[in-house]
Amino acid sequence: MAPGSKAERKAVLDAGAWMFNVVTSVGIIMVNKALMATHGFSFATTLTGLHFATTTLMTLIMKWLGHIQPSYLPFPELVKFVFFANLSIVGMNVSLMWNSVGFYQIAKLCIIPVLCLLEILFDKVRYSRNTKLSIVLVLVGVAVCTVTDVSVNSKGLLAAIIAVWSTALQQHYVHLLQRKYSLGSFNLLGHTAPAQAASLLILGPFVDFWLTNRRVDTFNYTTIVTFFMVLSCTIAVGTNLSQFICIGRFTAVSFQVLGHMKTILVLSLGFLFFGKEGLNFHVVFGMILAVIGMIWYGNASSKPGGKERQVYSAPSEKTQKHGMSSSQSEIDQKV
Repeated sequence: MAPGSKAERKAVLDAGAWMFNVVTSVGIIMVNKALMATHGFSFATTLTGLHFATTTLMTLIMKWLGHIQPSYLPFPELVKFVFFANLSIVGMNVSLMWNSVGFYQIAKLCIIPVLCLLEILFDKVRYSRNTKLSIVLVLVGVAVCTVTDVSVNSKGLLAAIIAVWSTALQQHYVHLLQRKYSLGSFNLLGHTAPAQAASLLILGPFVDFWLTNRRVDTFNYTTIVTFFMVLSCTIAVGTNLSQFICIGRFTAVSFQVLGHMKTILVLSLGFLFFGKEGLNFHVVFGMILAVIGMIWYGNASSKPGGKERQVYSAPSEKTQKHGMSSSQSEIDQKV
């Protein structure tokens, strides 16, 4: 296949992966908003456990059909991943409960700088000036259109710090495990989804009771609530899979930066379907800034030197024979 054809095919697959993630993520947010805000089902941790249980069922069916090949993931690695992933879920829920919505949004925006730090420290990634500035513009834009009231308290701050770092570590770990053990998205889900489903379904009801002071087993499960729960679980399969596909194809930082397109879409759809209360000039201005920043990031990070991983390789025997320097040579590879 010609290089141009390969590049075009990759671009199409990349765009398809992003669209898959955006559609499923925005869809599940809108369904969960209806389920929780309209019908009063506020058991987010237990619902997430049901999401992973449905995803586990999907991976078992795919294995049975032969679409997922046997793969290996060491148990200690699985335990670390599940720990970070579940801590992220619980941490975000607790952060939302203990903080104002404004500070909760600021905390979520802090995930990108933390991921950048992790990539610089562990993946030896180097960012160009334009790439850094585009990330800042996205953060400013999303902050302008989502952050309203900002109040901070000590326990809320602690919850936010735990939520931010655990989320960043979980997303960084997805990329690391896929590269280290040559795992595809389906393979990684096949290892992690059952463990997350089991742990969240056991701990979820207790965490939700602590957060809401309501018991999940005494909730009135009407037909419409059950329908929305089934719909949420079905869409969650695509959301979980598309997250792993996107982080595997790109990086966790790119996933977060361009992922804020979902924040803009959710805001827009919220104003469209749930009323225009809160829609004003600074919200629209923030949306425009964020979209410009995302386009700039996509352009800047794809250029040579925009975002590169520094790889250090040992000198070859041929180089040593010719009396050249035996120090390690640096090769910059495009991320």
